[in-house]
Amino acid sequence: MKTTPDSKRWIHFHSALQLAISRAAHKWTYEDFQECFTLWCKEEPHGAEGIFNTVSRHMEDQIHQSCENLFKEFNVKESVNTLHTVVSGARARKQHEEVDGKDVWRENLAPRAAVRARTVRVMEPEVEHLRAQLRALEDENTVLYAQCEDNNQKQRAADAKTAELLDILDDVYAKWSSLPQDEIGVWALESAENVGFAQPP
Repeated sequence: MKTTPDSKRWIHFHSALQLAISRAAHKWTYEDFQECFTLWCKEEPHGAEGIFNTVSRHMEDQIHQSCENLFKEFNVKESVNTLHTVVSGARARKQHEEVDGKDVWRENLAPRAAVRARTVRVMEPEVEHLRAQLRALEDENTVLYAQCEDNNQKQRAADAKTAELLDILDDVYAKWSSLPQDEIGVWALESAENVGFAQPP
């Protein structure tokens, strides 16, 4: 997934914040530390200096991590990038003297109305695209519906033909069942015998 590059506004803001964090973490100098722990700093100067540096780095890392957590929680990076895009777009439109649009900021224009006006303008191509897709789907549905109706009609015709054939078969079976089976058996036996006599030796 392609990520959009960070805006200059965010880069400058983040860099300034990092500098402020570093200065805040190291604002407490080693001389201040010595005043608080005078005896220990005199007896263990190297150890005291190491502890001071460790505490300073820990403070810097802690502040940095807390800021990053706040950035993620409140979506600060994306918001600053969006602000930069809006401001840059406004400046470009102002240079091109586009000052009569419905989404152009004016003193008597509510921010929500300006946002809605810009959103509508941006979404219009997407709406047209969706309408075209909807029309295509409706046409496809019409064709499929006609095919389903044709198949249903053919199915009904096939069912009617099947019912007709079954009725004929039932009628034939009923007539066959009504015939005297004994007489048919005798006739069949006599016919077989006559056929046998008629064949040459």
